[in-house]
Amino acid sequence: MAETTNNEGPQYYRRGRIQPWDYVRDQELNFHLGNVIKYVTRAGHKFDDIDDLEKAIHYLQNEVEFRTSQRVQELVQCEGLKESQIEEYAKEFDR
Repeated sequence: MAETTNNEGPQYYRRGRIQPWDYVRDQELNFHLGNVIKYVTRAGHKFDDIDDLEKAIHYLQNEVEFRTSQRVQELVQCEGLKESQIEEYAKEFDR
């Protein structure tokens, strides 16, 4: 991981020992999960904390929907599944 300084950027990201973007890179998180970290980190330290938490939830919900869609698509593409099996599996993810 590249060294970055914690002396740059807004104060609400510089409160800890590392900046959120360093954590996101270190953990190899994707765009959506990186934004969850970003918004949770700054909640209560920039403007409206509820707004930041709602943004985090929005990105997390989007990631869950995407991963759920991928699982269903993978199942549908598998050979040998009966229509009833696909329907049962899809019901598990119908939230």
